[in-house]
Amino acid sequence: MNPSTVLSRQGHRLLQIGVALFLFTSFEGFAIPYLAAPLLGRSVHTLSAFSGVLLLTLGLLWPRLNLGATTSRIAFWFLIYSDLATTVAFLMAAIWGAGNSVIPLAAGPAHGSAIQEAAITVVLYSGAPTGIVSFALILWGLRIEGAEP
Repeated sequence: MNPSTVLSRQGHRLLQIGVALFLFTSFEGFAIPYLAAPLLGRSVHTLSAFSGVLLLTLGLLWPRLNLGATTSRIAFWFLIYSDLATTVAFLMAAIWGAGNSVIPLAAGPAHGSAIQEAAITVVLYSGAPTGIVSFALILWGLRIEGAEP
């Protein structure tokens, strides 16, 4: 499959995931008062809405990237993993009423067991390097071939 077809399909998938995140944030909003940490629930609501906008924007941009098939796959999957890992970590914290050790501004006094705090930390921190790599590859893909300095 040629790189332009791969980029087009990946862009379409990003659009689908972005809209799915809007659907998720719509339903999650109803659950906020029932979560163990409602303030974290509101953070999940805001974060997933922002993630939806991010993925919609990148989905529209994606076919314009100047990347090969393998590089675009790495950027695509790292982006999705980073985005969803961050959202899931906040959701775990909201459900458990935990997260103070790693997201103190959002969690406030909500502090879970050592295992819960460790799980949130692992999931959240695992998304950071993949996001950085993905954004670096996306930035690289926005270069203009043959442009003079």
